[in-house]
Parts: sequence; C-alpha cells; structure tokens
Amino acid sequence: MNLKKYEAVFILEIRKVEDEGKSFTEEITGLIEKNGGTMDLSVPMGRKQFAREINGSKAGVYWNYVFSVDPDKISVIKNKFQLDERILRSMIINYERPEKAIEGKNI
Repeated sequence: MNLKKYEAVFILEIRKVEDEGKSFTEEITGLIEKNGGTMDLSVPMGRKQFAREINGSKAGVYWNYVFSVDPDKISVIKNKFQLDERILRSMIINYERPEKAIEGKNI
C-alpha cells in the first residue's frame, strides 16, 4: 500500500459541535485509520469570524489536519463528510511542504 500525505482544513458549524470539534477530530481520525492511514497532526485553529455569512453562520471553528492514506481511499473520506451538516466548508489537498520550510515565515 502506497500512502500519500494530505492536508485538510475543516470549518465546523459552532451551533452543531459542542466540544469545539474534539469529537469530530476523533471521528475523522477513526475513519482514516479504518482505511489504513495515519493521522500525523491535528491542530485546532479556534473560532474565527467570517467576512460574509456561510449558510447563516457568522463564525466557525477551524481545524487543520495532516494525514497519510492510500490515494484510492481519499474519495471515501471526502464522500463521508460531503453531506455532514456540522461542516460549513472543507478542503483536502496534497501535502507538499518543503522539508526545510519555516513555519509561519513568508519569503
């Protein structure tokens, strides 16, 4: 099995997650592990106000994940959360950060 690294950002509906997204993190970690992958990093980015409302919400809870999974299984993960009403927005992309990248520093 050839694992590939991905990065995902989820914006969760504040009114539909009671624990700032911790149980959602456990759920997505379980799904990734069930499909033969590993969760490398999960970072809560906190509540943030939106410039414009999204589905009637003025703010959301942001989470950033870095995980490794077989590329054939990424569609399973995307499809699982596509219709989840707790999620306002999500994005899963290939994780392509240079080895020597300095966190938080723009060049």
